[in-house]
Amino acid sequence: MELNDARTQHTHPHLPPPRAPFHLPTWATAPRPEAAPGIYRQHHTPHDPKAAEQAGTPAGPLLLRAALNLAVGAFVYLEGVSLLQGLLTTLGLTAPNSFVISLLIAAAVNAALIILVLMVFGRMGRWGEVWRRWIAPVLSRTVTEVPTEPEQAPAVDVWAELRPAGDAVRRLEGEPVGDVDYVRLHQAWRTVGGDPVAWREFAAQVAARGAAACAHPSEQRDLPGGRTARHDLLVRQVRLGTAQDVPKNPVTHRNAGFALDPRVLGTSLLAVGPAGTGKTASLARPVAEALCLQALAGAACAVVVGAADADLGPDDWYDVVIAPGDPDAPYGLDLYGAAPHSDEAAARLADALLPDELAPRAESARAAMQQVVGPYRAAYGGYPGVRALRALLAGDAEGWAELGERLRKSGRWPEFEADLQQRERMHGRADDPGALLADRLALLDRPALAAGFSGGPDAKPAFAMRALEHPLRVRVKLPERSHPEAARILSRLLLGQFTQAAADRRDRELFAGMVLDDATAAVDAQAIRGVQRLRGANAGVLLLLRTLSDLPEALRAPLFGAVGNRMAFPGIAPWDGRLFSEAWGTHLVRETAVTHVPDTSGGTVRRAGRLLRKALSGTTAQTESVTTRDVERHRWSPSDLAHALPSGHAVISLTSVTGEQVPPLLVDLRH
Repeated sequence: MELNDARTQHTHPHLPPPRAPFHLPTWATAPRPEAAPGIYRQHHTPHDPKAAEQAGTPAGPLLLRAALNLAVGAFVYLEGVSLLQGLLTTLGLTAPNSFVISLLIAAAVNAALIILVLMVFGRMGRWGEVWRRWIAPVLSRTVTEVPTEPEQAPAVDVWAELRPAGDAVRRLEGEPVGDVDYVRLHQAWRTVGGDPVAWREFAAQVAARGAAACAHPSEQRDLPGGRTARHDLLVRQVRLGTAQDVPKNPVTHRNAGFALDPRVLGTSLLAVGPAGTGKTASLARPVAEALCLQALAGAACAVVVGAADADLGPDDWYDVVIAPGDPDAPYGLDLYGAAPHSDEAAARLADALLPDELAPRAESARAAMQQVVGPYRAAYGGYPGVRALRALLAGDAEGWAELGERLRKSGRWPEFEADLQQRERMHGRADDPGALLADRLALLDRPALAAGFSGGPDAKPAFAMRALEHPLRVRVKLPERSHPEAARILSRLLLGQFTQAAADRRDRELFAGMVLDDATAAVDAQAIRGVQRLRGANAGVLLLLRTLSDLPEALRAPLFGAVGNRMAFPGIAPWDGRLFSEAWGTHLVRETAVTHVPDTSGGTVRRAGRLLRKALSGTTAQTESVTTRDVERHRWSPSDLAHALPSGHAVISLTSVTGEQVPPLLVDLRH
């Protein structure tokens, strides 16, 4: 069954817009200045270096310096006036018989001295800053003015972009419209472009349905049960916490809200932290929530993979829920991802079946799988189910005879004759990769799991990863408790299918995001290469790991290089912290060294005095030498990451799809 048909039949009841107080004009016109990656833009105040420098000056020293300069300046002014007047009288430059000329000369002398005092002592005493910080605000409060009628702010037309659609847009002005509705309607209008037929369809939908026009196939206009994170769908950001005001953080990010968006997630994110440190609650769930909201707005598609008991949102958030082992789950999984090429689908399935310890046999296993899947598809017109595939790989004589007969009838026997003969020669041999694949497939060929995969009369409608061109929300619940090894196989298969399908999309308008709650078993060399291809495909993955030690050592450095964002949670092991520290590199730090050496300066008198002091006090006179230099230090050392991170915090570095980089940030994920 095609997924488009399946997802339109599995609909949810119509939900109203969110009941929380929401004022559309205020939200739509809120300031969102351009900012570096990772900064939550709504109501963000950009960093001002001058204001920060002034605000950072302590009030006590500033006022003391201003008062001292004022006292010295007044003394210089008074003494200067007396000195200049005496000098002018001595030189006979005064005109005692002319009051006006004397007054002008005195005024000029006073003006010159005042300007000189203001320029010299005002600059040293920073009187201008004192005026701005304290005197001007006091004067502004004490000046009384007749209150004037406040000018009414001009009304903002939040639907200005949609006005060309005609009078139908007026209906939106009288309806409650949520942020999902607003973004979805504008997204739909931009896809209309200059097509007159699409333009008329859009106008007709708005006239008929109002804010519910162009709705998601589920008819949902917000997530059931409310939201747990703060979102700004206009710029597609989800706020996760606050960057701390610490010297290690860049000044542009300190005290700013920390957020993720598709321009950052498009380079993929790797998060490492032990269980219980909040990876799922503070990272995976908010990102999954953001992707689901963006899917409702017609801007993204989401695939969320995790254990059945992982808190990744209720089932009502998703259009497709796949739960192998759960008989009530409405959908199954296409093991081949609806791949158009049988060799590609067979290779991906073979990679997923083999664990890391069997990686040396991967090439022969791919060839064996392709020698079965290709002929089967040519003979039967579709991919084999788990049981049929297992039987053919194991060398079932009856199945091979039937396969050969169908190929001969269809006239395609010569095309696959060499593959079939090679596969038959390997049957029964100790080094037959087909027997290995059949044994691994037995982990999926269980009664509890059979209905969850394609093939067989009782199979459920199968979700195929090729459907990523639609704004879908998919939740896969892995049977980690009942079938742990099958769950590992499925996680590898899903990640491989996602990276391949996302990169092969013809229409990349939608952002394709995948959240993998436990990626330990999913990461292999093929997956790392697939993640690298996502940067240019408007797609990204969020990979969560408990420790890097679960991965083969040969994969750790390539994984760090494949992702653009790296996140460390409290409690990671020092050897994990070493990889983060090396990836984040070093920076220059100004270091001050103080050296004390015995004082040997001076003549006989000073040396005698020092000897007397040593005899009386028992201490040697010393001189102090201060040396300042720039040295390279790790941005975050392995010890800091392992032992100094407070609970509820994390350190994350960011890279956007355009190449902008943000050094590691200490983020409080609780606020």
